[in-house]
Amino acid sequence: MSKFLNEKISKLSAYVPGEQPKDKKYIKLNTNESPFPPSKMAMKLAKKELEKVMLYPDPDCSELIKTIADYYGVKKEQVIVSNGSDEVLNFAFIAYCDDKTPAIFPDITYGFYKVFAGVNGVPYKEIPLKDDFSIDTNDYLNEKGVIFIANPNAPTGIKLPLEKIEEILSSNRERVVVIDEAYVDFGGESSISLIEKYDNLLVTQTFSKSRSMAGARLGFGIASEKIIQDLNTVKYSTNPYNVNRVTACLGIGAIKDDKYFKKNVDKIIENRVFTMVELKKMGFEFTPSNANFIFAKTDKMGGEELYLKLKEKGILIRHLKGERTSNYIRITIGSMDQMKKFIETVKEILGEKV
Repeated sequence: MSKFLNEKISKLSAYVPGEQPKDKKYIKLNTNESPFPPSKMAMKLAKKELEKVMLYPDPDCSELIKTIADYYGVKKEQVIVSNGSDEVLNFAFIAYCDDKTPAIFPDITYGFYKVFAGVNGVPYKEIPLKDDFSIDTNDYLNEKGVIFIANPNAPTGIKLPLEKIEEILSSNRERVVVIDEAYVDFGGESSISLIEKYDNLLVTQTFSKSRSMAGARLGFGIASEKIIQDLNTVKYSTNPYNVNRVTACLGIGAIKDDKYFKKNVDKIIENRVFTMVELKKMGFEFTPSNANFIFAKTDKMGGEELYLKLKEKGILIRHLKGERTSNYIRITIGSMDQMKKFIETVKEILGEKV
């Protein structure tokens, strides 16, 4: 770090993204990307838009926002789009958290929440998950801060039912509740249906996972019109052109090509079931995943050792250090061929018959 860096930033512990190695070709099951390419409709729209990249994009992203609003049955004034859902999450930290209003989230969840709190200089409170890694909603009732809950949670994949989300919303009417639905398409239940009932609800989603656009960086938030106005104030005070014109067109095509989207989601769910069945045969334990990944462990080998041995054999998964998570690995669900190769390799490592 340079001598010019201010004290607040120098003390940050930055978020560590999943590995993107370039030393050799891997089967990548470590960053929750989709194994499927974007839809042809999305690619066609994006290719046409490349001819206009000398021009700034529409800062309002009007067509994309209308497409999202129509798809989810909300008003366009209730939608904001962002450079990945991370950006709209950061907007919420900026807009609603301060010295008197801390951020509140589980102790085992998306690692960026803690980083957002740090970079924005706001206090935060981590609430421990239960022994089975589930969220006890009673811990979030009548809190004095802004609540951030990933649903389904990461890295566990465990979902909260809608009635539990509603309990949190109804008991925290004077504070914003942010429900991060990055993985909702793989088995969760969206809270978007509660937007009209609760003016303190902000739902975020991403195109990175189920819509095969991790490299394009596109996310969105849905909330009351007043919350969207707040978030747009932050957006237009930082980067009004936060979504480029090519990405916006990819997003429009991805939403409109609903058949392709649902087919890919169904395949990933099918591959998840296959992988869980095969892991169970080998004695693995795992949380009940409703995401495009599995959080698993085995008493035959530690999580870090298994991660390293798989990496040696050309398969990347994620190992998360921590007192309660160090024995676990997180496995992104890829194509069926990839998952069969993963299972075959794990059997080989553990000395099972292939």
